[in-house]
Amino acid sequence: MSQTSASGPFWVRHLRREVQYLFDIGVLLTVFAVSYLLRFDFAVPAEQIYRAFIQAPVVVLIQIAVVFGTGIYRFVWRYVGMAEVWVFARASVLSAIPLLAMRFGLPERFEQWSVPLSIILLDSTLAFAGLLAVRVLRRSMYERYEREHRHSVSGVSRELVILVGAGRAGVAVMREITGRGDTGLEVVGFVDDDPMKHGTLIHGKSVLGSLADLESLAIEHGVSQAIITIAAANAATIRAIVKACERAGLRTRIIPGLYEILQGKVSISRFRDVGIEDLLGREPVELDSDRIGRFLTARTVLITGAGGSIGSELVRQASRYGPQQLLLLERAEGALFEIDQEIRAAAPDLDVLPIVGDVADKGRVREVFARLRPDVVVHAAAHKHVPMMESNAGEAIKNNVVGTRILGELAGEFGIEAFVLISTDKAVRPSSIMGASKRVAELICQGLAAQFDMTRYVSVRFGNVMGSAGSVVPIFRRQIAKGGPVTVTHRDAVRYFMTISEAAQLVLEAGAIGESGDVLILDMGRPIRIIQLAEDMISLSGFKPYDEIAIEFVGLRPGEKLREELEVSGEQIAPTLHPKILKGRVQNPPPEFAELLEALERAGSPPDGAVIRRIFARLLPESQPGLLGADAPAPRAEDDPGCVN
Repeated sequence: MSQTSASGPFWVRHLRREVQYLFDIGVLLTVFAVSYLLRFDFAVPAEQIYRAFIQAPVVVLIQIAVVFGTGIYRFVWRYVGMAEVWVFARASVLSAIPLLAMRFGLPERFEQWSVPLSIILLDSTLAFAGLLAVRVLRRSMYERYEREHRHSVSGVSRELVILVGAGRAGVAVMREITGRGDTGLEVVGFVDDDPMKHGTLIHGKSVLGSLADLESLAIEHGVSQAIITIAAANAATIRAIVKACERAGLRTRIIPGLYEILQGKVSISRFRDVGIEDLLGREPVELDSDRIGRFLTARTVLITGAGGSIGSELVRQASRYGPQQLLLLERAEGALFEIDQEIRAAAPDLDVLPIVGDVADKGRVREVFARLRPDVVVHAAAHKHVPMMESNAGEAIKNNVVGTRILGELAGEFGIEAFVLISTDKAVRPSSIMGASKRVAELICQGLAAQFDMTRYVSVRFGNVMGSAGSVVPIFRRQIAKGGPVTVTHRDAVRYFMTISEAAQLVLEAGAIGESGDVLILDMGRPIRIIQLAEDMISLSGFKPYDEIAIEFVGLRPGEKLREELEVSGEQIAPTLHPKILKGRVQNPPPEFAELLEALERAGSPPDGAVIRRIFARLLPESQPGLLGADAPAPRAEDDPGCVN
């Protein structure tokens, strides 16, 4: 960007504040003179001219004082809008009050200082309208210069776009594009399904028609892309708009979510391509910040698996609540380094301590607890990939079961206030090693809740997370980027999905409201068919499903189900203080749980997959037959913990 472009035309660049004062005084004096001319039909008597010269300095002095008092000089003239208009209107009224007081309160011998009532009304109205008009004119000329200058410097033609949605967000986007010269966009108009808006003008651009007219409008105006400017559009609306844009051959983009805009994370003009998350229909999460603050603020918070998809987002969310110290426990040093650097840059005043360690290393975990004394532990470290754990059962036991037991027992031993376990929908009636290991982890926490009164143990269960490592969305993206095929396990497979940010926020809220021994279940909304997800992602990438990008059905992998569940029969699901968090009080672990758990841990090191599966079947009678695996024998009497040496 050139210096001239950044600063604007000469007269704008050199209109400093001192010059603005003089300019305003000139406007006020001119308006006062015009008021006298209008009052006397442009034939002002000599006596009134004399009085006007006496009154003008007093009137202008009062008006300038009101301008300063109302903060008008603090306004950034480039952003003068409707909010500032009311300040000018209030200043007009305030400036009239002392003049009216002088008009009716001065003694007769000071009559020459008494401004006529009609002059007061005319001048007070016109004076501040004039000051506002000068600022609007200045802004208009600056923006026009910026657009023309940037266009001439770049030498690149601007891309023609149409805005979908003529509501408040659409108006804001139009104002941003009009006021800036660096977007490379030119708006031809709006489309909106409200017939009352058709034909109206918004910042000089017309509402051209409805969504049904988009295809013909795109051809008529030579538009190349459409921008969805509806701040709170639901999934059905976005899907309909995307389909209409596809028919019109337009690239579809969308403004950021309302939450991001309100949080100041992005500008409303930071357009992005429509993502699969926009089509999920997830409502924005409403959190009780005070409750979470009481849970985390000024506390030492330990997050395990801090470098993973969920763990790193928990770190980001927790850092917002001002913990006294944030401890990041992770065994993958590269991932730990990345999240540590990110949080230090985002919150330089926060005390962050990265810790390389394995949750299954009891000596290392004990040393961390003894030295740093955390108040809250959020346990996100886990092996979560279903097919991978089918062939690595021993690692699932070590990380998901042994690691949880070690952390949980030490949390109780050190009197930690709260221990929050991140669980999964695959723990419900498990058909896989991974799901079974997480179900056992839930039972471990419930058993510890009965053992340690000082520590509150809460398990939080939810489904798939959009964009997490190993999840279906990044896999589909890679397959689409390679030209296909996109592989789907089964035509009827459905899954629950949630964004990483939403999951992390609700986990912290659940940790704050849960009672010891609770299994809290996040409301995942409606389940999504995987085939629909694949079709949507292909379409959003600009291809036609089955035609340009093939979809192949490869069959369910070991341990996978057609449909995941979020609750176990008999859990007595109940509401909590948050509408998106439900409570399932699971039945107590079986009496032989400790012996079975010990046998399971022995079978995991060295790993014996067949024995692991048989013990899981004994531990979890609700598990599905698929947990045993195709080649595993049925449970035997010898697998009773009393018979295991």
